[in-house]
Amino acid sequence: MDVLRDIKITLNTLNRTLPRMPYRIIERKDLNDENVMIKVEAPEVAVSCKAGQFIIIRANETAERIPLTISDWNKEEGWVKVIFQKVGASTYELAEYKEGDYIMDFVGPLGKPTEVENAGSTVVIGGGLGIAIATPVARAFKEAGNPVDVIIGARRADLLFLEDELKKIADNLYICTDDGSKGRKGFVTEQLEDLITNGKRYDTCFTVGPPIMMKFVAKITKKYNIKTIASINSIMVDGTGMCGACRVTVGGETKFACVDGPDFDAHQVDWENLMQRLTAYKEEERIAMEYFKEKHQ
Repeated sequence: MDVLRDIKITLNTLNRTLPRMPYRIIERKDLNDENVMIKVEAPEVAVSCKAGQFIIIRANETAERIPLTISDWNKEEGWVKVIFQKVGASTYELAEYKEGDYIMDFVGPLGKPTEVENAGSTVVIGGGLGIAIATPVARAFKEAGNPVDVIIGARRADLLFLEDELKKIADNLYICTDDGSKGRKGFVTEQLEDLITNGKRYDTCFTVGPPIMMKFVAKITKKYNIKTIASINSIMVDGTGMCGACRVTVGGETKFACVDGPDFDAHQVDWENLMQRLTAYKEEERIAMEYFKEKHQ
């Protein structure tokens, strides 16, 4: 018995001290100049994934922990896809990883899944990187038996992605670009209001993308009394409720996006406060990006 005890103690010690690099990138693709998709081998994460949830990635021992929303997964094959935008030092560093490389930490799924049951006629709106989140959410609404229209938008055509996947999911897919290079010229909000005023009836709206976009989506849907869910993922840092950086005011109460969300009633969110808080670390982000560029010259 003493020998077995000693073996267990030794194994536990090794587990705590040896580097653990189990998360292999099995596919990597540049979707465009800004967005990157990675498929990560993570069976213990994949088995529990649901639409709307996110994971925490730490690429290596010195890297920052960053929350990224789950774009797709396969429980049987044991992989999870995330799509991220190259906007700062951490995402630029992650973008340098290739197929066969290992990510040190890949923790999740975290956050509450999107509620999709009994939603009725639904419109899912994804702007920019939000398309990555809108896709599995639209699929979940559809699989739950709800009619689903999808509106996606980007600044220009080459920044759109997952169109083929969305065409398979949506009853109707509407595309908008700011410059008119594909689909309708203009914003997703204009497309939404046109659909409603021309007779489309929606019971539920799910929106994800830049906060300014979600704010104006909420203004439109409130006017037509449409239940609206906003995915507020861009404000998260720690992802476990401990840092407090993801505080958001909803209905006059303080919530944490990572543990209380990331989905909230869009009509109750204090959008002005949220957008102001998103700029809090601009200077630190600038310094980190400059350091990253110097290190990679």
